[in-house]
Amino acid sequence: MTDLPLRASGAAPAATRRRINPTLARYLSAFRTPKGIIGASILVLMVLAALLAPVLLSGGYDQQGANTFAGPSGQHLFGTDEFGRDILVRSVYGLRVDLSLILTAVPLSMAIGTVLGLAGAISGWLGAGVQRVLDVIIGFPGLILGVCLVAILGPGWFALFLTILIGGLPSAGRLARGAWLTQQDREYVLAARVLGVSRRQLLVRHVLPNAMDAIVVNGAVWMVIGVYIEAALSIVGLGVQPPTPSLGVLLNNGLRFVTQSPTYIIGPAALLLLLAVGVSLMSDALNEAVNRR
Repeated sequence: MTDLPLRASGAAPAATRRRINPTLARYLSAFRTPKGIIGASILVLMVLAALLAPVLLSGGYDQQGANTFAGPSGQHLFGTDEFGRDILVRSVYGLRVDLSLILTAVPLSMAIGTVLGLAGAISGWLGAGVQRVLDVIIGFPGLILGVCLVAILGPGWFALFLTILIGGLPSAGRLARGAWLTQQDREYVLAARVLGVSRRQLLVRHVLPNAMDAIVVNGAVWMVIGVYIEAALSIVGLGVQPPTPSLGVLLNNGLRFVTQSPTYIIGPAALLLLLAVGVSLMSDALNEAVNRR
């Protein structure tokens, strides 16, 4: 009598484990490694700080004061800028801009690039044509692509968004196309075609799962690149325009006023580095998880 509940209770976790998608389980395992834990913790804290900035930091990012170019203190941890504005407040609001860019542009870039890469499954000449377009894009370094888009659209968030989005298309497209070329002549694919399985089902059930690991890791790596693209374009004045802050804009201001306030640049640079380190650790953890045997 007493054995039955014990066997029943022991069967539930096993059934639950069997219901977990193996691919999802592999991704979740990345969060149990030291790199994954540290990277995820950094990113969660930064996202929470950015989202709660209006609650945690009163006054807004453009509130001016009389104490200009003040060094770090208990009242202003990162000091103040040329208008007496708190650099910590502006840095956290600037973090919102950077996070909004990489968390929207990169996933969309990976999704569109994957669809473009699978165009060869529809038509051979269409797939070849798409790859030639992606080859043209990859021929432009990220900064040159950004300068061209800024020249057309003008500086601002949208130009940065398009730069990161378009710049990530070739890598995702090539990974998806490589998965399709690898799988299309496999025996199980040929057998599925003979049995009348649609091409859409083949792509969803077989090709995408084989490409997803590489695309997810590539997306994490591209987030790191996106952070530096924003910083590089903003440093030369082609990113978000003042008074709206971004980490790149603050670095630009810090470089211009480095003689008046040598500590101006330290706070924004530290947040930028911390963001890049958090995303890099997550990309490494995901890479190790998907390649673990």
